[in-house]
Amino acid sequence: MLSTAPALSHIDLPGVEPWRRGKVRAVYEAGSGQLVIVASDRLSAYDNVLPTPIPGKGRVLTQLSIFWFETLKSAAPHHFVSADPAHYPAPFSQHAPLLEGRSMLVRRAERIDIECVVRGYLTGSGWKEYRSEGKVCGLTLAPGLVDGSRLDPPIFTPATKEETGHDVNISFERMIELVGRETAEALRARSLAIYQEAHAHAWARGLVLADTKFEFGRIDGKLTLIDEVLSPDSSRYWDRAAFEAGRLESFDKQLVRDWLDRSGWNHEPPAPALPDEVVQRTSARYLEAMRRLRETV
Repeated sequence: MLSTAPALSHIDLPGVEPWRRGKVRAVYEAGSGQLVIVASDRLSAYDNVLPTPIPGKGRVLTQLSIFWFETLKSAAPHHFVSADPAHYPAPFSQHAPLLEGRSMLVRRAERIDIECVVRGYLTGSGWKEYRSEGKVCGLTLAPGLVDGSRLDPPIFTPATKEETGHDVNISFERMIELVGRETAEALRARSLAIYQEAHAHAWARGLVLADTKFEFGRIDGKLTLIDEVLSPDSSRYWDRAAFEAGRLESFDKQLVRDWLDRSGWNHEPPAPALPDEVVQRTSARYLEAMRRLRETV
């Protein structure tokens, strides 16, 4: 099982410097308009990288992203090329043991700096905003909703993509000002289509896709799905049976968020180390989400 492998906190490819290093991933230029994305086992919460990695997490994120790229009709066009390090250009092909299972060779895109968030259920920051204003990103919702209420149809709630700190929720009208009406409407339509196809897939396998976020760019002028997609890091997954019984049982990093909230941490660095029980439970939930989503039904 993936969880038995040693956790990888830091990614180092000898003799190769990353083009950019994020909270979880390192991205390397691979020439010919391509990039190699490598996912570590680090976990971020409340805009902080936690000192305790989650064994197997980077592999789950990568394998699920590849699964969705290859499964969803609405995912195309996307940037994914290959997950076989032996087929990567040199020098990456020389690092196959490290890259195997946790890396993707992708086409480089001109990124559109908008987080494309789709919410099929009211929870998280949307629930907090609704409680105070009755709205989410400028969209007025019906009164009387509770944490976990289904939003039918799902809503598109964009956010700015910030290099540091929190992404900022914005209205669709503000998004139009930033990227233009044609691009904004295309991003909204594409995001909703991907979410709805993925939601149906997850629902049939005992999971509820509560919300998720996508990133897009342009390759050869075409709007293209990029980055990771529909992983337990970028999405909220709940157990369907528990949801139908009135409980929200998470298969994502909500377990970690809940422990951090109970710990009394003020969300400022340094973040506290996670206890082993939380690490193991989180790893198990990520693995179980992947197992269910890749099931044939």
